[in-house]
Amino acid sequence: MSIAKVIEVSSSSKTSVEDAVRSGLKKVAETVKGIQGAWISETKVETDEQGNIQEWRVNLRVTFVVQ
Repeated sequence: MSIAKVIEVSSSSKTSVEDAVRSGLKKVAETVKGIQGAWISETKVETDEQGNIQEWRVNLRVTFVVQ
């Protein structure tokens, strides 16, 4: 039997949502082993006064197997 744990992390990118997800997962993988997957629980954008997107932000819930 295996036990899974879920942690929530925030990540951002000036490029895209996908890049924010990738960089968040890469950072988590530096210290967490056995990552099984993740889902985006929230997406947000930061804009300038003209409405241009300056930064993409995501909250991720990352699932991993407890060793």
